[in-house]
Amino acid sequence: MIMNMKQSTYFIVLATSCLTLLVLLSSCGVTPTQTNVQPTVTINPSFQSQISPIPTAAPYLCGSWSSNNAPGTGSTIVIYARLVKNMQGVSGATATAIVHFQSQDVQLDQATSDSGGYVSFNLPLEGRQPSGVPATVDVTFTNFPGGTLHCSSAFFTPQ
Repeated sequence: MIMNMKQSTYFIVLATSCLTLLVLLSSCGVTPTQTNVQPTVTINPSFQSQISPIPTAAPYLCGSWSSNNAPGTGSTIVIYARLVKNMQGVSGATATAIVHFQSQDVQLDQATSDSGGYVSFNLPLEGRQPSGVPATVDVTFTNFPGGTLHCSSAFFTPQ
């Protein structure tokens, strides 16, 4: 296929325009700059010989839980708690429990830990907590050689 003169002129103008546009666009680009060299970090070998102290467990520990995490709104559940020293039950400690309902807090009767360190509190819900709304119970042990200890909270959500 032979191009006539008009087509060839058009082709040359088009090619020249494209090359000119390409040169202009490339000249408007960002010029690269050299990045700053980061300093080399060195660690003193004596750092690795330093030993971190191993944390010690607290001598007295306690926890609390409910007999049923999903009771009916009118149910009676039991809140349990245990106090231990070096993983052995502590007897004779006084425990108190406070139930945090949505609209009020209720203190339960005191209990004294048995030979295994256990206490239990009967909790009649009596519709005081709406269905689907979680409630928590805080148990605190006192009157033992370790002083006062607040346990992790027990919880339940009436259904």
